[in-house]
Amino acid sequence: MRVLSRSECLERCGELRAEGKRIVFTNGCFDILHRGHVTYLEEAAALGDALVVAINSDESIRRLKGADRPIVDEEDRAALVAALRAVAFTTIFSEDTPFDLIRDIIPDVLVKGGDYDPDATEGSLYIVGSDVVRSNGGQVRIIKFVEGRSTTDIIGRILKGGR
Repeated sequence: MRVLSRSECLERCGELRAEGKRIVFTNGCFDILHRGHVTYLEEAAALGDALVVAINSDESIRRLKGADRPIVDEEDRAALVAALRAVAFTTIFSEDTPFDLIRDIIPDVLVKGGDYDPDATEGSLYIVGSDVVRSNGGQVRIIKFVEGRSTTDIIGRILKGGR
């Protein structure tokens, strides 16, 4: 299985770094996996040698998105994302942001979706951990969303009774 504990994740990242591999990091909820997620992760993986995906825990998502989320539990979300060809491995984090994990991994490339601003220094558009990555010589990259593909849209269609 390519779902690693936090300590296993850090150990594996250390091994990758020792092998001279370029580590790409992204994070998210990945609730109700869809084509937009797959496209995003494939594009992120193309930026380096190993894509590490940190998955928000169920508790973290409830704090961020409300009591009715997530739809799919953390173990299933992590396993589904880890099963994708583009993903080296996943880990689950319980904090509201992945800052501590990013600080510990120090990826070569930090990737977020098109709703973030790589130049923002605070606020909702700010990319958590971007300062750490840049100060260690890494890059911060934005990948555009696949239009019309989001978990929120899917949930909305389901609640309306169909397409």
